[in-house]
Amino acid sequence: VQLQASGGGLVQAGGSLRLSCKASGTIFRIASMAWYRRTPGKQRELVATISSDGTTNYSDSVKGRFTISGDNAKTTVYLQMGNLKPEDTAVYFCHSILKTDWSALLRDYWGQGTQVTVSS
Repeated sequence: VQLQASGGGLVQAGGSLRLSCKASGTIFRIASMAWYRRTPGKQRELVATISSDGTTNYSDSVKGRFTISGDNAKTTVYLQMGNLKPEDTAVYFCHSILKTDWSALLRDYWGQGTQVTVSS
């Protein structure tokens, strides 16, 4: 299973970016997908999650500015980031909890990080 993240970049404060993460490989069922971020000197932070039934959750720091969504096949997750602030600068990681087979246990999978830099 691979999670391929894309869409990071450099943007001015107040701008927008859209991150994408596609899950590929042998996947039986995705229970949830999420975005985390990490900045130097800080712990990894959960940004947003979306479960298989479409339920979403956001950290207080991004609520109202970021939107997580998925495609109909539920193998791609997006993070639409708006009104970006310099403190949103971080490496963003895609995460999924999924099963590769009907008898397999749910497991965590991580994508590679994508850098988001917000200039003031």
